[in-house]
Formats: sequence, C-alpha cells, structure tokens
Amino acid sequence: MHATSPSPIIRLKDVSLTLKSRAGPVEILRSLSLDVASGSSVAIVGPSGSGKTSLLMILAGLEKATSGGVHVAGHDFSHMTEDQLAVARGRDIGIVFQSFHLVPTMTALENVALPLELAGREDARPVAMALLDTVGLTERREHFPAQLSGGEQQRVALARALAPRPKILFADEPTGNLDEKTGSTITQMLFDLHKQHGATLILVTHDMTLAKLCGRVVRMSDGRIASDTASGPVLNEVRA
Repeated sequence: MHATSPSPIIRLKDVSLTLKSRAGPVEILRSLSLDVASGSSVAIVGPSGSGKTSLLMILAGLEKATSGGVHVAGHDFSHMTEDQLAVARGRDIGIVFQSFHLVPTMTALENVALPLELAGREDARPVAMALLDTVGLTERREHFPAQLSGGEQQRVALARALAPRPKILFADEPTGNLDEKTGSTITQMLFDLHKQHGATLILVTHDMTLAKLCGRVVRMSDGRIASDTASGPVLNEVRA
C-alpha cells in the first residue's frame, strides 16, 4: 500500500482578483493556481505591480478573490464571512509587515500578548515574555514602540506574529525598512523561528538574497505565476 501525500496547507485553484477603478475593472490576478506543502518555505517575488502583495492578501484572508477556490489551513476562504476570516487569522495565521503595525500605546510585552488576549488565553503574558526572550528583547519589554529601534520593532512584530503558534507565517518585505545589518539579523531570526515552530513560511520580497533562503521561489508577472521553482537558473533570471 502506498502512503498518501498530506493535503497541502494552501491550495489556490483558478483564483482571479479584479478591482474597480475609475478607468474600469483592473485584473490584478489571473486564473492563478498554487499548492503549498505544510512546513515549507516559499518566496513570492516579482516586479512592482506583478500581483505578489495582492496574492499574499488573498492567502492571508485580508482580500477576497473575485473567483476561484482559496483553501488555507483547512479553511475555505471563498465562503467565509469577515468575522469568520478574522477568527481563522487569529488562530492559524501570523503576519509580519514591512511597517511593523505595532500598537503605539502598548508596550512591547502588551503588543505581543495582544493576539493571545483577544483569543481568551489566560497564559498570554508568560507566553509573550518567553517570545520576547527568544527574540532578545526581555529587557525592552516595558518600552513603547517609539522607544525602540526599527530592528527592535520588527522583532516585536515577529514575536507577536508567532504568539498564537500559527500554522502559517506570512512576511511582507520584512526587512524593507531596515538597514542591511539589522535586516540580516531579522532574516536569520525569521528562518530560525520558522524552523523551530514548524510554521509554513510565505515570504513576499524584492530581495533575491532573502528569497534564495526559501525552499521554493514563485515568480509573479502580470498577475500570473511566471515560474515556480527553487533551481538556480530562475533565480538568476529574476535578478536580471
């Protein structure tokens, strides 16, 4: 008897996204299909306007596809209400944005504990403390975002995204607002935590050095997947 392969944690089937504009409807994504295995790491690359950020928004349940099937972490996003999508995100999805999106009136500890408190977890603060220790910010736990450097804010954002132990971690240009040295530190931390937590990592980036750290590179062009591979030649092609 042959062992059956596990179902992909992400499955898109013929997904399209059309948005309205003053000039008429604009096709952002065009009949896009994609499967992602649980625990894997995938970089989504491509020029500005290629659709990569829109793809991430659909995968994270922040944007609804115009048509097609969107199955993420056991949820059928195509047939869920906004409230249901919010619950699914809170339980199964972590997101790290380029601009951090921390709550300015909350300390680092409070920011990390927030998603756990919203989920009704009584252990929110100790879990948040442990995660801040993991990202090296124990001594900064009572500081507010404005008192932290960009790299420290991104580490808080990373700890917050991982707090609910999500099945999938999305990162949208996570080093885009950081200098090279700080960005390198955040990159190492991102991949270390991805491996430790076993979360599937979906990374949107312009940085091919960062993309090559992933096990797979999906290149977007004009709303479609132009290539989907981890081989060297396509990486050189993207860089060109």
